[in-house]
Amino acid sequence: MNEYELILCIVNQGFSDDVMDAARSCGARGGTLINARGTAKEEAEKKFKIAITQEKEIVLILSKIDIKEDILHAIYTKCGLNTPGQGIAFSVPVDDVVGLGSNVKELVEKLEDDAE
Repeated sequence: MNEYELILCIVNQGFSDDVMDAARSCGARGGTLINARGTAKEEAEKKFKIAITQEKEIVLILSKIDIKEDILHAIYTKCGLNTPGQGIAFSVPVDDVVGLGSNVKELVEKLEDDAE
């Protein structure tokens, strides 16, 4: 079973701090911000009865699987579609992670074994 999941949250520009505040309140340690542009059409604005701004921010959060649901719920509450941030969030499983704590030691040992 996977130990981590990647949470992706897409919000209107200027709301990434709100996303991170919500995530940190549930135990997230940090995230990565990517600037982006939306491409929604008028039909989507009419169907969902929201104004879609083109400038977006994508927040990536690597989360332990046991706190993922709490983080997603906190993000939805603070920055969901019915808020000014008009955010959507989802998660995807992560097969492998390197660069976090003990994984670095394991990676170095594997590289040393492979070199021999």
